[in-house]
Amino acid sequence: QVQLVESGGGLVQPGGSLRLSCAASGSIRTIYAMAWYSQAPGKQRELVAAIPTGGSTNYADSVKGRFTISRDYAKNTVYLQMNGLKPEDTAVYYCNADLRDLMYARRNYWGQGTQVTVSS
Repeated sequence: QVQLVESGGGLVQPGGSLRLSCAASGSIRTIYAMAWYSQAPGKQRELVAAIPTGGSTNYADSVKGRFTISRDYAKNTVYLQMNGLKPEDTAVYYCNADLRDLMYARRNYWGQGTQVTVSS
């Protein structure tokens, strides 16, 4: 019905950069917000950045000034530009979309996750 496909993760040295992408497709009527979450092993999944439709961006304090979230509304795609990466950024990053589908159901969808590893 609806799927979110992520890409862009990988292994990078401290101070390096990555750009994550997430494209939503399928039976979508309208998207209310898209966001990125991270989850390290044994830890709770937590919000990294969010970008509501028609609203302002939100960032976790730990990434403010280093990460930038953006959207291509025509392509139903959200990006996360990650600069100045630190070892503590190492986690699986998940895309999330808050949307209404063509059957008028309001749901949250998750991407499959993409691994980001910051290590020298």
